[in-house]
Amino acid sequence: MRIDDGMIRPGEKKQMALQGFEQVKVQVIRGAYPGKQLVITAGMHGCEYVGIRAAAELYRLLDPQKMHGTVVLLPLLNPSGFFQGRRQIMPEDGKNLNRVFPGTEQGSSTERLAAAVVREIYPDTDFLLDLHGGDANEDLTPLVFYPAAAGQLVEETAVSVAEKMSVPLRVASRADNGLYSRAAKEGIPGLLLERGCRGLWTEEEVHADLENIRQAMEALGILKPSGHGLCRPERGLCQPERGIFQSGAPQTDIREAVYEEAEAAGWWYVHGKAGDRVREGALLGELRDENGTVIQRVRARWDGVILYETVFLGVQAGDPLVACGRL
Repeated sequence: MRIDDGMIRPGEKKQMALQGFEQVKVQVIRGAYPGKQLVITAGMHGCEYVGIRAAAELYRLLDPQKMHGTVVLLPLLNPSGFFQGRRQIMPEDGKNLNRVFPGTEQGSSTERLAAAVVREIYPDTDFLLDLHGGDANEDLTPLVFYPAAAGQLVEETAVSVAEKMSVPLRVASRADNGLYSRAAKEGIPGLLLERGCRGLWTEEEVHADLENIRQAMEALGILKPSGHGLCRPERGLCQPERGIFQSGAPQTDIREAVYEEAEAAGWWYVHGKAGDRVREGALLGELRDENGTVIQRVRARWDGVILYETVFLGVQAGDPLVACGRL
């Protein structure tokens, strides 16, 4: 988003609507000092609550008088999905917003929203941070995805920020149609932060997300390393993470992952939980028909870690079942 003194002056905050989408709020916090422009998005999927809660707090917590540069915050990209409790889709047309980028001005409502984000938000953006989490059907261990198919400079810039964040797993992504993935293809580095699962949230997880945002802002030079200007240190923002990877341990880089999908509709019986280490050949789950006959067995293709997995019993053909990163 192009920010100038006519819109908002240094040291000020302002709220507005995304052009063409009155229900989608844009919050601009312009620092008193010059610096980079960071875009933070949340609520792409209406039931991924940790990122939504963290983004809702951010506008209040940021102090522009202590900032270098600008933060453009879209705290709830899919308000109808949020208020209607619709998992992963926008109710207006039943489409997944994160699967239609770059969108089109002549498309459905979801496709037009994606096009508006590309048109209004991508210009002048130096870095993008997209907040996600496990939906009601997903168990997930905290991780951060970075773009690994958009060129060396974009990847290195993204990794340099990810390394500063207290997230146990850093996972290379080669997707090209999501909000941050599409931005990467256009030369804008960014990250997709995942925390929270099963459509639930806790204050500790929200504080951990805010801590990661602070760390990213420090890495970009928007905040000084004092920790002031964003979060309250006494709240213990960086909490121990779930699974074997604990906060404070070295971040593990996952360069390769496999994302298993259902070969048919059926009953999914999952083994283990997100964050577990697994050995090559370990059974990750079985897909059965209503009579109990095994349709599909999913085994670990290598020694690795379960990144996330579907926990709903009933799945459709093509639904994601489990993702396993290689260690």
